[in-house]
Amino acid sequence: MPGGRLTQPERRQIAQGLADGLAYAEIARGLGRPTSTVTREVMRNGGPTAYRADLAHRATERRAHRRKPAGAQGGQEAPQPYGRDPDAVRDYEERFTTVMMQSGLPGTMARVLTCLVTADTGSLTAADLVRRLQVSPATISKSIAFLESQTLVRRERGDGRRERYVVDDDVWYQSMLASVRSLTQQVEIAKEGAGVLGPATPAGARLENIARFLDFVAESLARAADQAREVLNTKPAFRPSGQD
Repeated sequence: MPGGRLTQPERRQIAQGLADGLAYAEIARGLGRPTSTVTREVMRNGGPTAYRADLAHRATERRAHRRKPAGAQGGQEAPQPYGRDPDAVRDYEERFTTVMMQSGLPGTMARVLTCLVTADTGSLTAADLVRRLQVSPATISKSIAFLESQTLVRRERGDGRRERYVVDDDVWYQSMLASVRSLTQQVEIAKEGAGVLGPATPAGARLENIARFLDFVAESLARAADQAREVLNTKPAFRPSGQD
């Protein structure tokens, strides 16, 4: 059923489509499903090269099983702040995680970042993340260490002895700067290659052109990030619930 949970035969069809080199959109058309459903399914279960239908099906069943006690404990889910639709929030978090995974973040790290970005406080404790993601404290610690190394999160001392993990408002600015640094390194290595191979040779000319292209992109990206940085610090004008 197009609106329901993926079945095991559908997952096998996805696996076969990946093995045949089909695009997500083409696999989705064959299933009568949205492309986002197939993309999310693949990315949360190992990615296109490691996706296995049976493993994905069992993993989904385990996740569903883990969610049941939490819901039964209080009879129902805790209400979302600001009157948000819980189903819409969960679906958005899944899609945001999928996009982060497609950009290169490993699965658990992407889920941790999603939790932090979508938290109104912009910060959570290790215990908060363990409870929300149903993973071990060691997994959270490893994920935070990786995200810190990418300048995507930072630690701060909270009340008592607990650390809080924070995603700053300008995290995307810092991410752009990291991209600029990476591009600059590529520019330097390409220029070096042009000199070694000879700028008048086909390979040397190719590397020289790559260096010029990446240098232009890096400079433009750095300039655009600086010009747009203040946008990240714009605060919304919240209205108390129930007021027009």
